[in-house]
Parts: sequence; structure tokens; C-alpha cells
Amino acid sequence: MCICSLAVRGAGAITLAAVLAVAPGPASAHDQAQVKAQVSPENATPGSQVEVRVKGCKGTTGSAGSGAFTRDAELTGRDGKQNTLTGTTRVKRGVSGTYEITVTCDGHPHQGVGTVQVGAARQTPTAPVHAGGGGTAPLTSVAAAPEETGPGTRHAVVGLVLAGVAAVAVAVRSVRRRRPE
Repeated sequence: MCICSLAVRGAGAITLAAVLAVAPGPASAHDQAQVKAQVSPENATPGSQVEVRVKGCKGTTGSAGSGAFTRDAELTGRDGKQNTLTGTTRVKRGVSGTYEITVTCDGHPHQGVGTVQVGAARQTPTAPVHAGGGGTAPLTSVAAAPEETGPGTRHAVVGLVLAGVAAVAVAVRSVRRRRPE
């Protein structure tokens, strides 16, 4: 009877060890370090649309939320462990700063697996910009560079001299034609 109970206890211990080795522990059931989220563009502006890419989820669907988003991004893809789950959403108007992203996939929330940086919208010109001189344009003062509005006195004198030369050439030519040889 002693040998039988030792055999049963040994088999039970081996079975228990095998079950514990195969069964995932609470940390690996939804490992936070495996899930990573990225936002494109990296520096979003309020009201803009962003794409969220998540890697590390085992399933093919999920969602990504943040305090900066108007609604959660619905994520879809083939196999998150091997491929990336993607989705789009909009950034709220009137927000700025850095916000954490929480991803829900595989039935578990993964908090702080990425961030979204929201900054002010950059001003873009709506008309051609008066440029010139490359990077030296802001260094030149307005008083140092007089604006030319059209032909000046020098241009007028050159034009009159050329007109006078043309008139003399026409007069000499016409006098030569009138003279009989």
C-alpha cells in the first residue's frame, strides 16, 4: 500500500508540474510589454486624422483609445503577433500635449503602450512668399535695398542717345541716296 500511494503521489506531482508548465501565468496571459502602438503622423495637429498601428496582439481586431482622440480607432489586420493591426481616428480640437494610448485586444486592455503628441497647427502660406537671396533675405534691411519702380534718369539718357544715333544714321543714308553720282 505504501508503494501504491507513492506511485499515485509521484504521478500526481508530475501531472501538476506539467499543467503548471503548460498553462500561461497571469503575466503572460496578456503581456503588456508585447503590445506596442504608434501613431502616424508622429506630431498630430488638433482636428487632423491619424493612423494607429499596433503590434503584438494575437487576434485580428482590437481598438485603440486616447484622451486626444474623438473616438477609439477600430483596429483590423491579419495576425497581430506577426503583422500590424491598423485603424484611423481623429484628434480632438483644442487639445495639445502628450497623451497615452490604451489598446484593447485579445480581450484585455493594454494601458500606456504608446503615446500621441499633439501640437498646434503650423501656419502655411496661402499666397506666394516674397523671397529672394535665399537665407540672406531676412538679414537685409528695407532701407539698405532701395526699391526700383521703373526706368530712372540713366535709362532715359541712354534711350535718347540711341534714338539720336538712329536719327543721324537715317539722315545720312537719305542724303546719300538723293545725291546723283
